[in-house]
Amino acid sequence: AAKILAEGATPSWFVFSDGFRTSRWTRFAKRTVDLMMAFVGLVLSSPLMVLTALAVKLDSPGPVLYCQERVGEHGRTFTLCKFRSMRADAELGVPKWATQHDDRVTRVGRFIRLTRLDEMPQLWNVLRGEMSFVGPRPERPYFVQQLTSIIPYYAQRHAVKPGVTGWAQVKYRYGSSIEDAMEKLRYDLYYI
Repeated sequence: AAKILAEGATPSWFVFSDGFRTSRWTRFAKRTVDLMMAFVGLVLSSPLMVLTALAVKLDSPGPVLYCQERVGEHGRTFTLCKFRSMRADAELGVPKWATQHDDRVTRVGRFIRLTRLDEMPQLWNVLRGEMSFVGPRPERPYFVQQLTSIIPYYAQRHAVKPGVTGWAQVKYRYGSSIEDAMEKLRYDLYYI
């Protein structure tokens, strides 16, 4: 089914799995492909990014980009930016998961989320080496701490760079619960 049942995995499975040991050549090749794709992607998508930024600005008050701290490879944090798809005051206080039909999402936000145009600024994260094109999606520190304490082996998804897209995004729907995080972890571990 192209996923790993993490509940049945043992620590030795992770230690001796090839996916958790990558050669320098593999890392170099993946980084080279990421750099080329990010550069070409930024050049080709720049007109679309300008139009998206304009649409976000005209649709609702607030900044065009929404930047927040995310957990990356080896648990290091970095700042991820996306085109803002929610109201500027969408998250005050304790962080909460976005849901598929979230009432905080703006009109333009619905469209850019559906088409994934909101993710385009992450090409800068790929250029900076904080992300890869493919890998587990980076999560916020608040949720990583919560999920690591509840879900066995959740921290193992930080063995590789997070991705703009990942196997879990291809195979699973939009997630907004602990159960969804567990299911996505199965796909992330399979990818790794």
